[in-house]
Amino acid sequence: MNRPVRIANCSGFYGDHFAAAREMLAGPIDVLTGDYLAELTMLILWKARRKDERLGYATTFLRQMEDVLGTCLERGIKVVANAGGLNPEGLAAKLKELSPTTCVAYITGDDLAPTIKDLQAEGHEFTNLDTGVPLAKAELPVVTANAYLGGWGITAALQDGADVVICGRVTDASLVTGPAAWWHDWRRDDWDALAGAVAAGHVIECGAQATGGNYSFLDEITDRRYPGFPIAEVAADGSSVITKHDGTGGLVSTGTVTAQLLYEIGEPAYLNPDVVAHFDTIRLEQAGPDRVALTGTRGSPPPDTLKVALNMLGGYRNTMTMVITGLDVEQKAEHAERLLFGLLGGRAQFEEADVRLLRFDRPNAPTNELATAHLRVTVKDQDERKVGRAFSDAIVELALAGYAGFHTTTLPAGASAYGVYWPALIPARLVAQQVHLPDGRTMSVRSQENDSPPQTRLQAVPVQADPWRSRQGTQPAGAPAAVPLGRLCGARSGDKGGNANVGLWAVSPAAYAWLRRHLTVETFRELLTEAADLEVDRYELPNLLALNFVVHGLLVPGVSATTRPDPQAKGLGEYLRSRFVTVPSDLV
Repeated sequence: MNRPVRIANCSGFYGDHFAAAREMLAGPIDVLTGDYLAELTMLILWKARRKDERLGYATTFLRQMEDVLGTCLERGIKVVANAGGLNPEGLAAKLKELSPTTCVAYITGDDLAPTIKDLQAEGHEFTNLDTGVPLAKAELPVVTANAYLGGWGITAALQDGADVVICGRVTDASLVTGPAAWWHDWRRDDWDALAGAVAAGHVIECGAQATGGNYSFLDEITDRRYPGFPIAEVAADGSSVITKHDGTGGLVSTGTVTAQLLYEIGEPAYLNPDVVAHFDTIRLEQAGPDRVALTGTRGSPPPDTLKVALNMLGGYRNTMTMVITGLDVEQKAEHAERLLFGLLGGRAQFEEADVRLLRFDRPNAPTNELATAHLRVTVKDQDERKVGRAFSDAIVELALAGYAGFHTTTLPAGASAYGVYWPALIPARLVAQQVHLPDGRTMSVRSQENDSPPQTRLQAVPVQADPWRSRQGTQPAGAPAAVPLGRLCGARSGDKGGNANVGLWAVSPAAYAWLRRHLTVETFRELLTEAADLEVDRYELPNLLALNFVVHGLLVPGVSATTRPDPQAKGLGEYLRSRFVTVPSDLV
């Protein structure tokens, strides 16, 4: 049996810690991966390529490779990244210029934008997964459309001897499944092994979020230096150990790994182009300092569809924030809003106008800052001129004519283009990965084989049937106590298109039993008043002592276009932890 393959991640998004690529070479690794793509990133890359057709890839990756590629080649470390974005071929060519002897492969086939019209004509409606609206009813132009590809193209490239594999829109976990399948020579139907690799890939894909970053329990992190980036040691059976290099900051614990497993997921059956990984079968165990064993993950055949991420050019937007200080905050806000839209010709001049009064002030504040509130105004329109300097200059014109104490948080600025995210599905049989090999050959690799069995659903076995009851058969008692929900659980939240997810994991089996019984959808809506009229899905993951909630429509129409102050719902989980609940005092 092969030893585990050590797969290290050096990027969780386009703009992540630049030095991470070099830092990951400080210890033994076999594969260096980097995740640079999010739904919004594809729009950013489209804008870059519109200015210069040679671009469309993550330029920071190229600069990182200038720093580390030579060392990777000397040590036999493979490099796999989705930094190719909308132009994998262009990035591969740049790497060849950087190191002519390097065997660089790149993968295409995910870009469906050129064929969208033809696919629609064939009857594929690209119905929005969040709203149920077919693409034909969208009034905005599609600028990017990319299918989420699996890892088998990466496997094929590595089998052919590639030193570097440049991908476009593959799933984040494919950056781990592809190398793991190559290393261990997995078959297409090694469902459990593939599922274990998907789970490991999901843990390390977001970089330092698995090693103490964005972690609810800050007191558990004794090494407060910038966290080291994560490594997955993936064994032949798909089990793995999540770790980081010795001597680096942060923490790898069952808590940090659980937090990341819950990040941006829906139901526990986690869909991937190569396998369905059943997250409610995962078991975690602390295997040593900064080492967490991830075992037991069950897999089943993937769905016969692939997810497609479309971005549309929605128009232009601008935001300005006015600061209101002291007394009569609401009256001042109403006065400013009336004056502003009077200067602009009324709200009806814009396709959308969003005004939010954000109250940070308190009575008899001990400092000036604690007596302030923010009046945040966002306008959107297809006409860039309406929401450009004409809008922000109008706010400046209130400086001497508005309410007492007027000032703004920023200087006036021009408008910025925004996109609308549109998730859809397409039959997997219509999409093939084109693997462009170092010697000039192109190999076609499909995500699924024709004889794949239908998708099945597995039933997880809970760690403990009813962890509420103690060994003596009693329940937590004591007088009811009102405490923050965060005393019972940690949280990790994020965006899923126009939806948001909040994963909550309990600090103990007894706390999980309380959450499981009492944190219903109705109670969740009471705690998160924004969700009062929204559809909310609730899922249980007993093996992780966790619940996951998906709030539909909270971020509509998506990260780039939403006017919500926290557009990616990053703070949603921590807000919920701050809300008070009543529990038996012995439980705390």
